Amino acid sequence: MSATAKTLQQQMQRIAAKWPGDPFRPNVQLKTFLESLAEHPNLTPMAVRTARALKNDEFKAKYALSQKTLQPASFPHYYTRLVEAFDKSAKGIGRPWWKIFFNIW
Repeated sequence: MSATAKTLQQQMQRIAAKWPGDPFRPNVQLKTFLESLAEHPNLTPMAVRTARALKNDEFKAKYALSQKTLQPASFPHYYTRLVEAFDKSAKGIGRPWWKIFFNIW
C-alpha cells in the first residue's frame, strides 16, 4: 500500500470514528459504511473530501434553504415540529394518546 493510500485510509477512518450513530436505524449505520470504505483498495481523495464535507455540514451552508422553504405558508410549523418529533423519539419520549387523538401538537 502506498503512502498516499495509507494517508487516505487513516483520514477516512478518523472521519468514520467521529460520525454520529443513527438511533433510528441501529443495524444500518453510515459509520460502518465509511469504515469499510476506508479499507477499499481504490479509495480516492475525492471520496475522502466528500465524506469530510458531509461531516462538516459544508453542503448545508453551500445550499442553504430559504425561510419560505422552511416555513411554507400552508403549514409554517411543519418542519419545526418534525425535527422536534424526531428528537423526542430518539430520546424515547412519545406524544400522549389524547394529543394524537385530537391532533394537537
